[in-house]
Amino acid sequence: MEITKKDYSIAFWAGVLTGLFAVPILLNVGVREPLAFLMVIGGVPFLWVAGVWFGGFLSRWLPFMAQFGKYAAVGFLNASIDFGILNAISMATGVTAGFVVGGVNIPGFSVAVFNSYLWNRLWTFRQPEGEGLFDDVPKFLLVTGIGLAINSGVVVLLTTYVTPFFGITSVAWLNVAKVIASATSLLWNFLGYKFVVFKDEQRIVPKVQAQ
Repeated sequence: MEITKKDYSIAFWAGVLTGLFAVPILLNVGVREPLAFLMVIGGVPFLWVAGVWFGGFLSRWLPFMAQFGKYAAVGFLNASIDFGILNAISMATGVTAGFVVGGVNIPGFSVAVFNSYLWNRLWTFRQPEGEGLFDDVPKFLLVTGIGLAINSGVVVLLTTYVTPFFGITSVAWLNVAKVIASATSLLWNFLGYKFVVFKDEQRIVPKVQAQ
């Protein structure tokens, strides 16, 4: 899969959105320095472009890496949406641990899921012509639903039953737990999307052989 200028442009804007949704995260963990916000909002877009380029570079030896590079950019955007909404709700409610976190975790994850479907369908795995935009929704929801259970389960487990290391605050530990949960569900979702939801073989239209 060849990386195009359009792919770099899309990666850049995915980075812009990622930086914007990261703002509530920084605020909730106590970051107030303007430079930190400037670095995140201004620097992430270029990191995402570099990541897509690197995936294309590695695809010379590992063909799936071009696709994975774009998936990673989308994945981090989804994570920033998920984390951003979680932290915004946490700031508003004061909830940082316990089983209630499982419910607080759902809104951000749900918005991120919708975002994930559109980006992966239209960019990462490229929708073939002639197929409806939402044809793969049932399979997507099944794979992502399992991902949600994994994600929320890890967050609840770590924030409720694991004592924060090195004396870090409960808010910081909530975000550490969310990082671990997101990494776990990210891997699950990529495999599910690639081999079940947007499976390449399902999109190959057989050619009619000449008689």
